[in-house]
Amino acid sequence: MARNIAQADASLKAGKWARNKYVGVSLVGKTLAILGFGKVGSEVARRAKGLGMHVIAHDPYASADRARAIGVELVSMEEAMTTADFISLHMPLTPATNKMLNDETFAKMKKGVRIINVARGGVIDEDALVRALDAGIVAQAALDVFTKEPPAADSKLVLHENVTVTPHLGASTVEAQEGVAIEIAEAVTGALKGELAASAVNAPMVPAEVLSELAPFVVLAEKLGRLAVQLVAGGGGIKSVKVTYASARAPDDLDTRLLRAMITKGVIEPISDVFVNLVNADFTAKQRGIRISEERILMDGSPETPLDYIQVQIANVESKFPSAISETGEITVEGKVKDGVPHLTKVGAFEVDVSMEGSLILCRQVDQPGMIGAVGSVLGEENVNVSFMSVGRIAPRKRAVMAIGVDEEPSKATLTKIGEIPAIEEFVFLKL
Repeated sequence: MARNIAQADASLKAGKWARNKYVGVSLVGKTLAILGFGKVGSEVARRAKGLGMHVIAHDPYASADRARAIGVELVSMEEAMTTADFISLHMPLTPATNKMLNDETFAKMKKGVRIINVARGGVIDEDALVRALDAGIVAQAALDVFTKEPPAADSKLVLHENVTVTPHLGASTVEAQEGVAIEIAEAVTGALKGELAASAVNAPMVPAEVLSELAPFVVLAEKLGRLAVQLVAGGGGIKSVKVTYASARAPDDLDTRLLRAMITKGVIEPISDVFVNLVNADFTAKQRGIRISEERILMDGSPETPLDYIQVQIANVESKFPSAISETGEITVEGKVKDGVPHLTKVGAFEVDVSMEGSLILCRQVDQPGMIGAVGSVLGEENVNVSFMSVGRIAPRKRAVMAIGVDEEPSKATLTKIGEIPAIEEFVFLKL
């Protein structure tokens, strides 16, 4: 892209000798921002360093130590957008990354930035990219993936003179195809030897009576993991997740493998494109440098119920909702099963009681009259239906956390209005 290879090749084959038209730019000394610092992103970083580029990366779940080891600085999304000469995308397509590059983010970029997308088509708003190209904000784009594949024959993006395109050729080499075949063969032989299988899509048999008894707790476990990871804002990447099970049963009478796997699933799946199950959960966590530790608290009471509550803690990270940080410094969420339905019962030091269904808005506020009505009015005006609401407070007229369940996802404008209510000190929207 930087040297206009595709355009120059087509021009020469058309009988033209347009040297002056295809003057490119050098990579040496330019800043490359890598969005998504997983296996592929880190390999791109190594190669870009070899080309003399200054490499920065944004990935709220990446390890800062691993980035430093290859000479890469982890930065905020804002800094990546505003300082990069080149932006290369390497993140999975998730609800959080869908149309991550849009009119708003393009407006923050340096004029003349160059975009490379070999990840997933949906992470870029393609219409917004065309507008940014036409406005000169984006000088060039190189795309191997598209929102719809194949793209329309008359696609303005594909036909744009400053866009280099390929038909999703990322893994289309003889060596890569052979590598996949070998990987499959090794996975099968490893599984037959009883080794941990990273790519298994099935799970070992769980006795029907155990599965039936744990079913609502399995749902609770995954949702607690999913909730906890959405509260992470940054730091050195997720390295440690602690799970606490409170139960009246003896350890031998409570098999937590399935629960641990579902918490791992909840933590990892929202930030990757990996499918996590009972077979590959521990392997997947280890592969990403995440240590899952477990603790059991023996409760007084009847052992008929498998668990009293499950608590999930993520240490050494910052939070989008600082009130979720416990007194010991971890993001902490806790839940119970009530009448067969998972409930969120604690966020940080604040006790709440809300059904874990649909989506959730958490607000920390000054505990004063009228707050429920104020937030409810904003949501009502925007036709967002409230399914439940709970307020937990430390003491009357001090600080409180309000948990609001909603059936629809509020618009950014609606959330902004909630944040502008004077007594609201912080808030976050979470998908359960």
